[in-house]
Amino acid sequence: MPAPNDVLALDVERPAVGGAMIARVDGQIVLVTGAIPGERVEARIDRVGRGVVFASTVAVKEASHDRRAGVADPACGGCGYAHISYERQLVLKGEVIADAFARIGRLEIPSPIAVAPSREDGYRMRARLHVRGGRLGFFRENTHDICDPRPSRQLLPETYDVLDRLMTGVRSLGDVVREVELSENIEATERVVHLETARPVDRRARETLEAITHGDGLTVGPFVTDDIFGEAGGQRLRRHVLAFFQGNRYLIRQLVQHVAEQVDAGSRVVDLYAGAGLFSLAAAMRGARVIGVEGDRFAASDLTANAHAFQRSAKVLAERPVEREASAERTETGGIGGTVEPVASDVESFVAGRVRDASARDKLDAVIVDPPRTGMSPAAVRDVLALAVPKLIYVSCDVATLARDSRALVAGGYRITRADAFDMFPNTPHVETVVVLEKS
Repeated sequence: MPAPNDVLALDVERPAVGGAMIARVDGQIVLVTGAIPGERVEARIDRVGRGVVFASTVAVKEASHDRRAGVADPACGGCGYAHISYERQLVLKGEVIADAFARIGRLEIPSPIAVAPSREDGYRMRARLHVRGGRLGFFRENTHDICDPRPSRQLLPETYDVLDRLMTGVRSLGDVVREVELSENIEATERVVHLETARPVDRRARETLEAITHGDGLTVGPFVTDDIFGEAGGQRLRRHVLAFFQGNRYLIRQLVQHVAEQVDAGSRVVDLYAGAGLFSLAAAMRGARVIGVEGDRFAASDLTANAHAFQRSAKVLAERPVEREASAERTETGGIGGTVEPVASDVESFVAGRVRDASARDKLDAVIVDPPRTGMSPAAVRDVLALAVPKLIYVSCDVATLARDSRALVAGGYRITRADAFDMFPNTPHVETVVVLEKS
């Protein structure tokens, strides 16, 4: 029986959901990190679970042609696939999606998934970093050990420079600051941080923290704004540093355009887990009438502000005589003629209320959902099924919960008509997947 710290010789077979690769020893499954399918490696057992062994590669005996040398510590947060050539990463992620749907969802995807690529360096617009022992960085996987974030190249070089200057001030306060939330816009012209402290701080420390967060390279205030929609809307989208937002600056516009294209012009849409209104506004710009629903207080505030700004922009555009005819043409083909109604509510309460309101039940053409990694709650799935809308557009950063929820939705009368993926998280095992389900 394998035991912790034993070293095993393994032939690596295929990728698994979560980042490890699958190997076997005496018929028992081993999930091994730091390996590539097709390799023969030596791996040290980290722990033994029920029916599965967890191990980490310590030596590569027969290396894959796709192995890269001189990369960042693969155990550092955001680097789990960094040792694999980028082209192979995309292939593996497509295989992981198909495997999750087959194994967890017991579903077949209509066609093989091609994963849209991203630049690998400087892609992150949002990050949570940790301060321990005067050092700032990411956690190494499954530990609270700090690893240097700069070699991972997830953030822009100038962002690392700003963080280095930030840490000079943080260190002057001792061990007060524990977490740093960073958010910047696509162009990196706006950048804000939020500092979390380990304990209440006195007035002097508060003044120092205020000076630090308004320092060189940082924007005053808790918000950044982005021109996500380009010429289509001419509106900047606001988001709070503590609100969730898609993190890849190179693919975000492509992802948003893809989701919006699944919505028909003039349709009636509910956008659940709407965040700051990213998909809500994009659908409205195609002429859809959208209700955006968000429960987080920071994101809900952003959603409301962005929806109101969108309506003001639409009104100004409609009132310009020279633009009125062009605006009408855009409305017919999908344009500025849509609307966004923001609702600050948890998804379960909103959908349950919608189900109870018989007069509203048949007045939707589509529902967009973009839940957290945990996926939709059973109550949310149940009540979304009760709405019986013709089309569901499910956006997910976790293929396991996506496959699970898709199984329930298919059992409830839907069929998967297309699936697409976007590599929003290069050098990690994570992938953003968009599944379209239509009523059978």
